[in-house]
Formats: sequence, structure tokens, C-alpha cells
Amino acid sequence: MLSLLLFVLSCLSLAPLSPAEKGLEFPQYDGKDRVVDINDKNYKKALKKHSMMCLFYHGPIPDSKELQKQHQMTEMVLELAAQVMEEKDIGFGMVDSQKDSKVAKKLGLQEEGSTYVFKEDRVVEFDGLLSANTLVEFLLDLLKEPVEVIGNALELRAFDRMEEDIRLVGYFKNEDSEHYEAFKEAAEQFQPYIKFFATFDKSVAKELTLKLNEVDFYEPFMEEPLTIPGKPHTEEELVEFIMEHRRPTLRKLRAEDMFETWEDDIEGIHIVAFAEEEDPDGFEFLEILKQVARDNTQLPELSIIWIDPDDFPLLIPYWEKTFKVDLFRPQIGVVNVTDADSVWLEMDDEEDLPTPQELEDWIEDVLAGKVNTEDDDDEEEDEDEEDEHDDDDDDNNEEEDEEDDSESDDDEDDTDDEDDTDDEEDDDDDEEEDDDDDDDE
Repeated sequence: MLSLLLFVLSCLSLAPLSPAEKGLEFPQYDGKDRVVDINDKNYKKALKKHSMMCLFYHGPIPDSKELQKQHQMTEMVLELAAQVMEEKDIGFGMVDSQKDSKVAKKLGLQEEGSTYVFKEDRVVEFDGLLSANTLVEFLLDLLKEPVEVIGNALELRAFDRMEEDIRLVGYFKNEDSEHYEAFKEAAEQFQPYIKFFATFDKSVAKELTLKLNEVDFYEPFMEEPLTIPGKPHTEEELVEFIMEHRRPTLRKLRAEDMFETWEDDIEGIHIVAFAEEEDPDGFEFLEILKQVARDNTQLPELSIIWIDPDDFPLLIPYWEKTFKVDLFRPQIGVVNVTDADSVWLEMDDEEDLPTPQELEDWIEDVLAGKVNTEDDDDEEEDEDEEDEHDDDDDDNNEEEDEEDDSESDDDEDDTDDEDDTDDEEDDDDDEEEDDDDDDDE
């Protein structure tokens, strides 16, 4: 039901609530079918027809009305995206895992519910929120050149502000350099999830402290980059280094890759921090998180996911109910990705945020296994056992009270019987006395 709401929101967000002036006319679905049902007969033609092909791989259409509506909403999202991207020569299709299993096998489609983009000889899996806005933005990023060139001081300032992204930047002689070509080939493998930049300008390279054919790797929210050793680099060397360092110490949950991020857990858990960047307390807490991440970036097992609730308003009630936290305040805790069980840092004073040292101590306890979601389960089990024990005691007390009441009633009945017997004996004595009086007379 949650995914259905997300699909509805994505469609409603593209429909104007009132007539718009020229220049702000949001697209609405025009009723034309552009999404193709891909099968063994038409898949080759569809791939050749477009410069890029976006395929949604789904399971058999369900019998449930609710699931059928969800499937229809998914198709509507794809139709709207196809309409918007029609002039960009991007095709859209759907592949049924049961009816078109042969095609799916040929194309390498594996996970139902996933969207795959075919660009030349590459296949890129879209692992984000399936809304028209997010999907279109993802496809537009794929249309760009895999490497962006930094040529002046203003572009360098823009590069410095991209602290939320994983970035690589290299300094090369010119675009014809074989080392730049290897850098570009590596960039294509990670586009659009990882940003690649290059410069051919000596002054820009000097500001970046780069030597010729040198490449720096910037982890999100880190002030200093890692210089990839062993310059010049081959494509394989660059890919290997990126794969080894791809999981950041602190990363932001984003709509375009939220499921990939969530699936990248460490032994089934995530350290999750909620903080609104626009809120003063949230901003302060985020700065503390950054400092702790920078001080502990050498720990390979440490990875914190920062979630800005403002980015996912539909999920706020769900998260608050599931995690039992107030998201109007900064929070940090441990979440089990299997059952969404969680344990959250308790703050002594709700008005004061934890210091970097307090937060670092808590994280050390988490990494040492002293804080885990199972502890909360044990406490709940103990509480349940105590409640059951109390209920048993109450039942026993009620039974004893009933027995006492029964015995009391029996005693009262015996007393009443004795009284009745005494009364009868007195009546008999009175009758005998009256008879004697009569005889005397």
C-alpha cells in the first residue's frame, strides 16, 4: 500500500491543480500508449530503435484488485516518463517474468520489480524510487557525458560544494590522452551514481593539488580526498579502487538510489540518523555526525545512513510508527534490515544534543556489539513474562477469593440452619408447657 501511495504522489505532483501560465505547464498523461510489452519477437527491434531503452521487469499480473491497481499505477508512471522523454529518443517497455522468461534471460533481467536501462553496450539498473520525477532525472543524468570537465575557478567552487556525492577528479594532458580515455571508460561503468570530473588546466590542477595523470577520490562529507596510488591508472585499476572504497562512512539516503543504499547493510544492520538539514537542531546534529565520521573514516565497518525526513514526507508516519521515534527531533539508532527492529540513542536532556565524544562512544558500543536490536526484544520478552506472571497471580487471587466467598456462604448457611433448629425446639417446648397447663385445669 505504501508503494501505491508513492506512485499516486508521483503522478499527482505532475498534474496542475489549477490552470498554469505559459512556461509552467506541467505534463499530464495524454492517453497515448508508449510503453511496449516486450517479447521474443519485438525486443531486438525495440533496442535498435532507440538510443536508450528503459525496461521494467515485473512478475505475472496478480488476481488481487489492490495489486492490479498497483501494477496499473506503475504502468502509468512509465507512460508519463515515456511521454516526457519521447523527444530524447528513449524507449520504454515492460517484461513479464513468466510470459517472457526467455527474453528476460537473454537480456540478463533478474530481479522482479526492477528497472533496467540499456545504453549502447551497457545495462544500468535503476535502484531508486519508481516515480516519474525520479526516473526522468535518472535518465537525464545518463544522457550526459560520463566525465565533466572543470575549466575555471567558478566550476571548481561548484565541485567543492558537492559534498553529498562520491566524486573522482583527475588531471590529464588533454582529451586525447590515453590515461584520460581509461578514466572515461571507468566513469561509464558507474554513471550516474558516481560523479567523475577531469581538468586539463594547470591552475585548476594546482588548486586541487593534483599532479599530471593523478586521480583523487572524494568520499561524501570528507574534507580531504584519497589519492589513488600508482599513477597513471588503467581502467581496471580505477574500477577496483572504487569498488573497494565505494561504501562511505557517512552517506545520505537519496530517492535515486535508496534501495541500493538500504540493501548495502553490514551484517544485517544499519546505523541510521534522522536530521532535518533546514532545522537548526537538525543542522547542528548533522555537523556533529560529519565530525564523528571524519574522525573515524578509517574504520571499514562504520557506515552511517543520514535521512533527511523532508526528502521523504510520505514515509514519516511509517518510520515514526515502525521505529517508535519522534522525527521532529534528531535521532540516531541501530536498525535491523530484516525485521525493522531498532534501538535508539537515549538523550538525557531532550534540549541538548549529544557531543561528538558522546556520539563516538555510543558508536563504539554499537561496533563492539554492546548495542543491538535483540536487547530490546529480550526486554519485551521479560515484560511479557512479568505481565503473564501478574495475570496468573491475579487469576490465583481471584480463585482464592471465590473459594473464601464460597466457604463463607456455607458457614452462613450452617448458622442459619442451626438457628432454625433452635427456633423449632423452642416452639415445641412452648407447646408442651401449654398442654401441661390445660391438664392442671
